[in-house]
Amino acid sequence: MDRIAVLVVDDEESVRTFLSELLGSAGYQVRCASSGAQALEMLAGGSFDAVLLDVVMPEMSGLEVLRRYRGQGGNAPVVVLSGLTGADDAVRAMKMGASDYLSKPLGNDELQDALARALGTRAPERQPVVQGVAPRPVVDTGADARVLISSSPSMRRARALVERIANENVPVLLLGESGTGKEVIAREIHSRSQRRGRPFIKVNCAALPGELLESELFGHERGAFTGATAEKPGKFELADQGTIFLDEIGEMAIRLQAKLLQVLQDEEFFRVGGKKSVRVDSRVVVATNRDLEKEIALGNFREDLYYRLNVVAIRLPPLRERREDVMPLTDHFLKKYGRQYISGVNELPTEVLQAFADYDWPGNVRELENMVRRLCVLKDPTLVLDELHGEGRAPASAPSLPTAYAGDDSVYGGRGMEEPVRVPPASSVQVLEMPSRNVSGATALSHMQSHAPTPVVHEPLNSVIPAPRYVNPFDVPQPPPPPPPTGELSLKDIGKRAAMLAEREAILAMLQRTAWNKRRAAGKLRISYKALLYKIKECGIIDPRSSAEL
Repeated sequence: MDRIAVLVVDDEESVRTFLSELLGSAGYQVRCASSGAQALEMLAGGSFDAVLLDVVMPEMSGLEVLRRYRGQGGNAPVVVLSGLTGADDAVRAMKMGASDYLSKPLGNDELQDALARALGTRAPERQPVVQGVAPRPVVDTGADARVLISSSPSMRRARALVERIANENVPVLLLGESGTGKEVIAREIHSRSQRRGRPFIKVNCAALPGELLESELFGHERGAFTGATAEKPGKFELADQGTIFLDEIGEMAIRLQAKLLQVLQDEEFFRVGGKKSVRVDSRVVVATNRDLEKEIALGNFREDLYYRLNVVAIRLPPLRERREDVMPLTDHFLKKYGRQYISGVNELPTEVLQAFADYDWPGNVRELENMVRRLCVLKDPTLVLDELHGEGRAPASAPSLPTAYAGDDSVYGGRGMEEPVRVPPASSVQVLEMPSRNVSGATALSHMQSHAPTPVVHEPLNSVIPAPRYVNPFDVPQPPPPPPPTGELSLKDIGKRAAMLAEREAILAMLQRTAWNKRRAAGKLRISYKALLYKIKECGIIDPRSSAEL
């Protein structure tokens, strides 16, 4: 029997190489295209059983490729690959005839499951992994993420609780900041349960918009919406007799929360557009970095669903509260990535280890892993040290600042009021010269950013020198918040809008403090990076760096 032909369309060579090796070892015949134009040419001249199509590509986007391919009569199933910025495009792609959607980064099982659904009975049987062939680090397969490395008392308590409830068929709620290892614990629960021989299915509720998430979780019938050319089972059906892990459950829309509650209570649901109920037996594990009780008070999370999920709750402490785990984790990641990028390196320099021990790790274990990977790739500890010092404390070369500067860390990279600032004697204070009122705004901003401060004109000793006022170049006027909906508002609507306005002010203030470093802002606000991007868009906040005026 001829092997199934798959066309991989992606503008990144490393991704094409990885997918080629992965699908080739699984029994597929793989060809690659580096652009939309090349993909259309290959599709017109050859016969393919399936297409893996990246949405975001230069010159011709994946959506345009899909539109032209379908317009030319192409009927091979197309699986769309997209990152966070392509979530809205993924919805359009499904309506234009895509058979499935996968968000990057993706895993081996997730990709092969999507192809199996698209191909039906034609899909090849799963092939064993070829020994001695290490997967490239472009796509995170999560293979090593199942290793739980910790010696801290708090993590030992969490692990003991996992052992006690692993075989109990009850929902589990995992709480903790982003990057603390909630998925690792979810996989540990599955691997220790009697369901370990059945599927473990992960769904990130924050990566998909509501209308697409419903189809992803519960599946859809043929003709349920435009582009639904065939029936598609949902993740709950794929996880039958196994475990389904719902990450970022706090981001799920209220309407879908009601449907999830029905599944937990009755173990059955309806597909999108379906008229017949589907029964499943899936162990549900959910995770969130949000305070669900606060979300309930704001009207963003159902109280009945919270109590249904909160049968067993496991809180994972942030890495800064279990610093004894930093060195063992560093050793583990050094061995993991050292084999791929460098050779003959078994330990890091002492100054790097000391910086790791002193750092607060707002991104937790995930940030530590990425930092070690960066060290292995760059092979230059000074770059990583500069980054750690810039994120964690004011640089040694920063000038002594008067108290008026203490709350602003957008320029000097410090922690604002969290660290004491030495106030120099009045005779040594230098004040930036303020431009006159008839100077234009652009000229004034340029003047304020000058590196050579103007010396203070000496005043009598009994006079008071006013504190200098620093103009932050990132502190630009923002558009007003979205107007309230017309008509009469309920108390719940008023509460939601008040919460949104408060969140908008807090997010805007933190973004200005961190010089619009969104990852730092997300860490300080203790929300995920994806959630921050969503809220920036929802609140109508404009990044000044993308403005034509700056």
